Parts: sequence; structure tokens; C-alpha cells
Amino acid sequence: MLLWPPPSNTPPSAPDRDLIYIPGTLGVDPNSGELADGVAGQFHQAMKNIEVILEAAGSDFSQVASVNVFLSDTRQFQAMNEVYRTYFPTDPPTRATVGVDLPMLGASVQIAMVAVRPGVTRRVVRPRVLKSPELPYSWGIQAGNTLFIAGATSRDPETYQPVTGDVATQTRRVFGNIGAVLEAAEMDYGDLTSCTVFLNDPRDFGAMNTAYREFVGDEPPARATVRARLVNPVFGVEIQCVAHRGADRSVVIAEGAQRPQSPFSPAIRIGDRVYTAGMVGSGSNGVAKGEIELQTRQTLANLGNTLAAAHMDFSNVNAVHVFVPHIVHGRVVDELLDEFIGTGPSRTMIGADLMGPDYLVEIMMFASSTEKQH
Repeated sequence: MLLWPPPSNTPPSAPDRDLIYIPGTLGVDPNSGELADGVAGQFHQAMKNIEVILEAAGSDFSQVASVNVFLSDTRQFQAMNEVYRTYFPTDPPTRATVGVDLPMLGASVQIAMVAVRPGVTRRVVRPRVLKSPELPYSWGIQAGNTLFIAGATSRDPETYQPVTGDVATQTRRVFGNIGAVLEAAEMDYGDLTSCTVFLNDPRDFGAMNTAYREFVGDEPPARATVRARLVNPVFGVEIQCVAHRGADRSVVIAEGAQRPQSPFSPAIRIGDRVYTAGMVGSGSNGVAKGEIELQTRQTLANLGNTLAAAHMDFSNVNAVHVFVPHIVHGRVVDELLDEFIGTGPSRTMIGADLMGPDYLVEIMMFASSTEKQH
């Protein structure tokens, strides 16, 4: 049974001018409310549900730029992959696949996507220095001036084979591959706007951060970092990023707030878009330990203040990514999101440990304005 109602299969109410954000979608029959059988059956049903959203926005699977596949059990990766290939036989989107807890009992897979709107050019980015992936994803997909980079792991650029070592070593190799994708799109590390870091072990957070800092400069991208089960156990870290080419990139910091000590920005504004970091419920009085409602309200207040500094508010939000260590807290977070931002924006929720033991929720947002700010 569902822990809470799934999002409706409708496009976001505050659409980005170029992109369609598809919410985290489960393999639930919309008529019966029942899960399909097995990971393959659930994947097919989830894709049927997603197809409804794409068609309503005038798009289809050929226009998908980025995919997140969340598995309850990474041992189901191969079975999922066999079905996945049938939907993207050529020029597949970028992808990250990790193991997490899902917001429905018995769910095996949840799929979230970003697709390109009609009239926007979708281009596959093929770095000459990176061997083509042996799995069904592209290293990069460019949509206009926006570049989506696949969840990168520590792989040898010439052979695609894993490069092992500690997390710092792996993070540097990951960024080497990300840099190759950026270069092929005529960008560099300074164009990164948003990254999500998936760590196998939160104890590696400090080592990852040390290596990460070497690549992101003084105005780093917004970022969320969570624990997830990576598909290949030899990897300790996977990093998925978005970049944007443009001269009007700026760091957004809420009034009265300070720049974090960690190598990420509270938010990045690029043109008419804002990418926020994954924010937690830390306020002037610290963190309300064990209080999911208070932490969620503080998190949303932090996000609201950051959006205000970019001359936006929750009505500009297109997509919300929610990370909770205890998936049973999802219902409370979901109800508060309804209260603060409504049901329009795309919403994806997964169960994943955070980088602080007292944090019960982390929320990341993507927003855009209908008119460019100058």
C-alpha cells in the first residue's frame, strides 16, 4: 500500500521555458492503484505513466535529456536495464542509477526525468577522450545552453573499466571524466550549476569534499550529498551534474546568511533559472533534533529566503527533490510541501541517509522565472 498518494501525472504548473521535469514515478496502475509485478513490470508501468506527462507537454521519450533510476535492490539492476534499453535504443539520455528506499511498500523502482520541450535542440555530447559507455546512457545531453552530465563514477577514460582506490582518488577520476564532458560541450568546471553526490559511506564525506573542492573554484555549484547504494560495489562515489553556458551566472545567498564552509553554493542563478543546494532544517537555534515537522518547516523557510534573494518565490519552483533518512517521514514532508508550494511542481522523494546524524530531511529545488532578470 502507499505511504501517501503519488503525484498526479500532469506537467508542472510553473513550467520551465525549455525543460519538462518528470516527478519520481512508480509502477502503479493509475486505475487500480496497485503495483505491477516485478521490477520489469513496474518499470513498464512507470514508463506508461511518464508517457502521459510527456504527451501532455507535447514531447516523447526521444526528447528525454536526463534520467534518475532509483532501485530498492541494486541486484535488480540487470533486469531493469534489459527493459530500459527498449525505451532508449539509440542516443539515450544521461542517467544515474542508485539503490535507495522508495515511498511505497513493495516498490522496486522509481523513475524521474528531465525532458526537452518542443522546439529546443537536444544534442548528444560525445567526448573524444572518453570511451562510449557500455551501459545505455550518454555521457552528456545538451538542451540549448544547458548540459546534463550522467552520474559519473571512477572509470578509466580509455577502457571504461573501474579505477579503484579511496574516495578521494575516485572523486578526482570522476571529475576528470566530468571535465571531458564539459570540454566537449565547450564548457568548463566554472559552468557547473548543480550537482548531486551519491556516497556509499557517509564516513567518506570529508575525503570526497577535499577532492571535490579542487575542481569547483570560488563559486561552486549548488549541491546535495546523500548516501546511496551504488550499483557496482567497487565504487564509493557517483556524481551527477548540470552545467549551463552563460556569462550571467551568480551565487545566490539569502539575506543575513553566510556562505557555507563546504564547497557548494546555497544557490546558483543562471539567466532565468535558480538551482538551490540541498538544504536542511538548521536555523538560528540549531537543529530541532528528532522533530521532522519543525525541521521541514525550517528547511522550507531556508529555501524560501534563498529564492527571495534571487527575486523568486515558491510559485517559481518547477521541481523538488526530497531526501529523508526515514522514508516513513515522507508523509509529513509531503503534507508540508503541499502547504508551502502546492501540488504543481514535480516532486521526487527517496529514502537516503544525510551527511549529518541529526538531519531528518534535505530538500533541493529548481526554479525559473517567466521573464529573464537583468
